[in-house]
Amino acid sequence: MSDEIKTLIVDDHPIFRKGLRQVIESDAKLKVIGEAENGISALELIENLKPDVVVADVNMPQMGGLELARKIREKNLPVALVFLTMHKDETMFNAAMDAGGCGYVLKESAATDITDCIKAVAGGRHYITPALSDFLFNRSRKSSAFKEQTGGLDSLTRTERRVLQLIADDKTSRQIGEMLFIHARTVDNHRTNISRKLNLHGSHALLRFALKHQSELAD
Repeated sequence: MSDEIKTLIVDDHPIFRKGLRQVIESDAKLKVIGEAENGISALELIENLKPDVVVADVNMPQMGGLELARKIREKNLPVALVFLTMHKDETMFNAAMDAGGCGYVLKESAATDITDCIKAVAGGRHYITPALSDFLFNRSRKSSAFKEQTGGLDSLTRTERRVLQLIADDKTSRQIGEMLFIHARTVDNHRTNISRKLNLHGSHALLRFALKHQSELAD
């Protein structure tokens, strides 16, 4: 069938690959066109076989799923990547999504989730194992907060942006005042206004923000 979704399986355990192939091919819309035991051999197969979806384990010898994802992005290969893993760790989940993953499925739930996941990512959507939905919610919330704060940079005056730059350079209010020819108390007022505009709270929040966004503050 011309509308079959071509899938490549990448995992270093042959028995697991065999079982996963059977699950995937139980769906008439899906077809496994190849298997690889690590990211290195997977890259060659991706370029030659041109799958629609790659299902890869996060941890594999020689080249794991995260490094494979980076290589796929570097080469600009038109394929959707699904991470298949035993990890229920939020840090690993975020690393996988940051690397370019479109799907994240736990091995323990692969039998019920993997076919839906493959069809979702092939259609341009994301799919996360339902058991990890809280991870996706947390990621979305943090992303919204980040956008709200970085968007707030536009609300800063030129002087406030300059103050923030100097805060990133670890300058005190007195030093900033001397550099900008204003009183140290005026600098403190700028600090307060900047924190309010960016919705920052806590004694070190302003410094952390300034350090994190130095490149965006540059003129």
